[in-house]
Amino acid sequence: MLVLSRKLNEKIIIDDQIEVTVVGIENGKVQLGIEAPKEIEIMRKELLEDVKEENQKAVKNKKLLDQLNNIKFNL
Repeated sequence: MLVLSRKLNEKIIIDDQIEVTVVGIENGKVQLGIEAPKEIEIMRKELLEDVKEENQKAVKNKKLLDQLNNIKFNL
């Protein structure tokens, strides 16, 4: 992991196409501005983890639903 110190309005460049700027520092929180090409998806890590978890639950539920739909009843 690369660790950098930046001051207000200072920037870092990632791969010549993503620019991250410190746009605010307040109450122990840092606000970042990110400029990147539209095709690059930017998401908060905790949100991405939530989405992955929900997708895994949906897959499990789909498998259970498929199993229930395959049950044959003798009536």
